Amino acid sequence: MKIIAIINQKGGVGKSTTAFTLASGLKNKGYKTLCIDMDAQGNLSYTANANDDLLTIYDLLAEDANINQAIQHTKNFDLIASSKALSGADGFITDIGKEYKLKEILESVKNNYDYIIIDTPPALGILTVNALTACDSVIIPAQADIYSLQGIEQLSKTIQPIKKYCNDKLKIDGILLTRYSPRAILSREVAEIANDLAQNLNTKVFKSTIREAIAVKESQINKQSLFDYAPNSNVTNDYLNFINELLKGE
Repeated sequence: MKIIAIINQKGGVGKSTTAFTLASGLKNKGYKTLCIDMDAQGNLSYTANANDDLLTIYDLLAEDANINQAIQHTKNFDLIASSKALSGADGFITDIGKEYKLKEILESVKNNYDYIIIDTPPALGILTVNALTACDSVIIPAQADIYSLQGIEQLSKTIQPIKKYCNDKLKIDGILLTRYSPRAILSREVAEIANDLAQNLNTKVFKSTIREAIAVKESQINKQSLFDYAPNSNVTNDYLNFINELLKGE
């Protein structure tokens, strides 16, 4: 069993898309997979066509509700959905040991799954800290631009104390370059910078890169995974290569 958090404090880097597609791809390969949407924007929950009448991750974090009442069995994977109320998480998760709330919530169900994928908000608040404390490893999606890579530098400053005080086994699986064009000079230059950052973080840049493609947005509008909506597209193949690389690395 492995818990993976998808993290970057900068929005618009393909974080939710990566979490959704990774979870879908793992499920397609026969792995029992649970996805947790901790981003108040709820993009992953929307694409998964979540049931709004069930409990959300907010209910579990705020009220110690029963996790089994929050798990939805969707077409793509099991899901614990987001809530807009998560935007106030730093105000309601204030108890002693607040960093461990998610870890404790998952304790009773984690052995039911091969993989748990956590989509985090684009901020380094208490929700991201909870994800880092609960997970085994981190994947950092980064758009091929310099601002996205600056977010990684800031993220590393958060990971270090979490690893020291809350989760000494935490590791970074790698940096995943998204919206990447191998023909663009800028993309290649950004890839070189990403490799330098990866060395400083004691990790790697995945050899697999994710190109920009309209099929991504179309699949989201249609509430389908890329594997269902556009199984033969280049971007779907990009994500499949990434998933295979991730699994091979394990």
